[in-house]
Amino acid sequence: MSNVNNQLSFIPQEETPSEGYVLNIDGAARNNPGPAGAGIVLKQNETKLLEKGYFIGNKTNNQAEYLALIIGLITWKTLNKKDPLTILSDSELLIKQINGNYRVKNPDLQQLFHVAYLLTKGLKVQFKHIVRTENKDADRLANRGIDTKKALPETYRKVLDEYRIKI
Repeated sequence: MSNVNNQLSFIPQEETPSEGYVLNIDGAARNNPGPAGAGIVLKQNETKLLEKGYFIGNKTNNQAEYLALIIGLITWKTLNKKDPLTILSDSELLIKQINGNYRVKNPDLQQLFHVAYLLTKGLKVQFKHIVRTENKDADRLANRGIDTKKALPETYRKVLDEYRIKI
């Protein structure tokens, strides 16, 4: 068995649904590492339901991508939805790691990967890579989070604290 198969590959491979709930996520870091933001956009049948962008401290771009995913999963869980969710990201690394195609070697990313895995427990979720031009709204929100230094709400911070993730 290869090392890739030893990673937690917890997402089934399926086509993106033409309807249903879709969560676009994006992380951004300036100077990598540097000031970072996370942006999420939740849609149902192409109608935007919510948009959020937050400042997440000094992070690498890959850490910001994972934190956007985690913030998106926390948001989804707070909505208490039982519906299937498709998560779209322009981070090829994140998607390939989540889907088990790449190993997560970086210890900081391993922790974030593990938290994302735990947050998907009990959810019907799939992940798909998209090109950057299809993720403009989440990218804009991540960058706005950096520019405005919008703090992550306390409810999110409490969940991150439970997993010992520092913002």
